[in-house]
Amino acid sequence: MQTAAMIDIRNLSVTFNRGRKPVKAVNGVSLSVQPGEVVALLGESGSGKSVTMRSLLRLHPKGTTIEGSMTVAGRNVTGLTAKDLGAFRGAVASMVFQEPRLALDPVYTLGRQIEETIMRHEGISRSQAAARALALFQKVKIPSPERRLQNYPHEMSGGMLQRSMIAMALACNPKVLLADEPTTALDATVQIQILLLIRDLQKEYGLSVIFVTHDIGVAAEVADRIAVMYAGRIVEEGRVADIIREPRHPYTKGLLGARVELAHGRDRLITIPGAPPDLAAMPPGCAFAPRCAQVSDLCRTEVPALMPQGGAGSVACVQYA
Repeated sequence: MQTAAMIDIRNLSVTFNRGRKPVKAVNGVSLSVQPGEVVALLGESGSGKSVTMRSLLRLHPKGTTIEGSMTVAGRNVTGLTAKDLGAFRGAVASMVFQEPRLALDPVYTLGRQIEETIMRHEGISRSQAAARALALFQKVKIPSPERRLQNYPHEMSGGMLQRSMIAMALACNPKVLLADEPTTALDATVQIQILLLIRDLQKEYGLSVIFVTHDIGVAAEVADRIAVMYAGRIVEEGRVADIIREPRHPYTKGLLGARVELAHGRDRLITIPGAPPDLAAMPPGCAFAPRCAQVSDLCRTEVPALMPQGGAGSVACVQYA
């Protein structure tokens, strides 16, 4: 008997209605994540990865149009009231943001912020919450945790702040962790430490994780499956090993070919020509067609559907229709 998905996104579209023209940042995305699975959302900036993630917590500004369905741990996210959302965020699904200095409150100590989160969701005393906060700081391997709990965000390094953000995300034992490029602002050595920490905690807590990144190396380090996004759509999805060994979509091939570690011995990096399309004025047909070396006339007129490929993932390309 198949286990119910922990995250089930069906035909999700997100449109921002501010400005002169509506911008459809996510267009018909469907994605599922099983209990205990890690899925990486991979793509360039502006491809819709973070918008998809924030939709799962309903964090978009007023006036945003959300279509489709989202179910997380059996809860219909699109139907949650404001009160329900307050109980859902943190306790069922939590997010680790890209820049913790912007996500954390600068006027409260880190310990106070974690304690308030625990007290809000679990109704326990401050002393009990403080003990939990200390245990969490120890869990994420922050040195001198008792002293660091009394620090304000500006007193911590980027790596220590991101560990604090992870501790806060895990404070109420959520079932789902959403990680929005949590290593982008960190140096290479600290990036590896944070990636290993997230992977270890994911296994220990049995979390279902969506990990947003533009780095295929990061995706290979933490994920079980990869979903490649371009211009608001998923264009390829499959197991990490399959996509790295045999990418199908021309965009995925371009991302793999542009890796710095493959450039040794070459005069120049292989790059994807052009730039992502304007989401307020999308071209007809496949959005990647203007940048694709394998483009055909059909690509310029038809939007390819994401089609299964014999048990080895799915791809949205006319070559595989």
